[in-house]
Amino acid sequence: MEQVFPLLFVEQRRGWGGIQAQMPYFAGVSDAMKERGLRSPWASPERCSGVLTPSTTKEAPVSEQYADRQIVGIDLHRRRTVIVRMTPAGEKLETVRIDNDPVALGLEIAKAGPDPDVVLEATYGWYWAVDVLQDAGAQVHLAHPLGVKGFAYRRVKNDARDAADLADLLRMGRLPEAWIAPRPVRELREQVRHRAKLVALRSGLKAQVHAVLAKQGVPVPMSDLFGVGGSKLLDRLGLDAPYAARVGSLRRIIDLLDFEIDVVSKRVAVQLAGHDGYRAIQAVPGIGPVLAAVFVAEIGDVTRFRTPAQLACWAGLTPRHRESDTTVHRGPITKQGSRLVRWAAIEAVQRTPGTAGWLVATRAELTHRRGRNIATVAVARRLLALVFYGLRDGHIRAFDHGDRRGADATRAA
Repeated sequence: MEQVFPLLFVEQRRGWGGIQAQMPYFAGVSDAMKERGLRSPWASPERCSGVLTPSTTKEAPVSEQYADRQIVGIDLHRRRTVIVRMTPAGEKLETVRIDNDPVALGLEIAKAGPDPDVVLEATYGWYWAVDVLQDAGAQVHLAHPLGVKGFAYRRVKNDARDAADLADLLRMGRLPEAWIAPRPVRELREQVRHRAKLVALRSGLKAQVHAVLAKQGVPVPMSDLFGVGGSKLLDRLGLDAPYAARVGSLRRIIDLLDFEIDVVSKRVAVQLAGHDGYRAIQAVPGIGPVLAAVFVAEIGDVTRFRTPAQLACWAGLTPRHRESDTTVHRGPITKQGSRLVRWAAIEAVQRTPGTAGWLVATRAELTHRRGRNIATVAVARRLLALVFYGLRDGHIRAFDHGDRRGADATRAA
């Protein structure tokens, strides 16, 4: 066996270094690569380690002579970024690490020539990098984090390998892409998400007030402790000094948050005043100005979805499906997608008035057969179908022909 497979026994005795020492450079491959300024793929330590050191910042002088289209992979972090440039055939031209700065990123991407294809992951703080790259004329692609999750399971994982793998996926047409929202949509999202955060903070503070009253044994007879009647109750309570001080502090912060929430709500309403879809979807029972703004901001360009079913899948409102051979498992909804869109759809169903006609009837029927939670999610999917048509067409034709036709149209969707 040793005579038939000598290299295998060398590997067992001395390791792979012995193989590399004895391997011939067939047909002068090594000399040809040296003449072109490239490194041997067998002798390169970066092939196994992928470590980016100051001595390996520029990998090949050929990058200065290459003038065709380039593929650029970027591994973006909070402080530094690794950029890998390669040819469409996968030949690396340069690997460089820079400090995060718009000017430095613009200068590096200029080396890739006109209209390069650039890919980066939708990671923390990617907005500024996409804006710089688009202003520089690059064709920017945003990698979906779930699609490249397999990078974390490699034996060797570092920034240079991540950037190179992103570029490889792009040039081979296997990149799982996320949608790059235009700047106006991102600005609207910032306002809507800011309001949602403020409301969540306010809800937590209100829960603390209820907890303090419970500690003091104070019953709350009204449904809204922070309405007119609830405020009068809080004013006349004789709580112990530490508890009274905490309640007073919480009420002052809540008043401040009320002001900020009102300011953001008015700003969003003004920004969406001329949006046809924003006005149209408010005709759906349970959807008001706040939820309509969430749908408009988070969905963005609704035409990127061909059908309402795709929108529901993107929002994470469709059941999980696992299939292998003859075994099929269908579980709860995936919850992969915009959390705000899911919340808005469920909230709209919960707030649907009793006069909503077929929406209420459908929910009641499904509740009787499958339970309240399943019925709520199912009606939320149908409500999202109405949102899809409202954003796409600027009006909802199902409402033009009465509740019965509207129900049929949504079921068909």
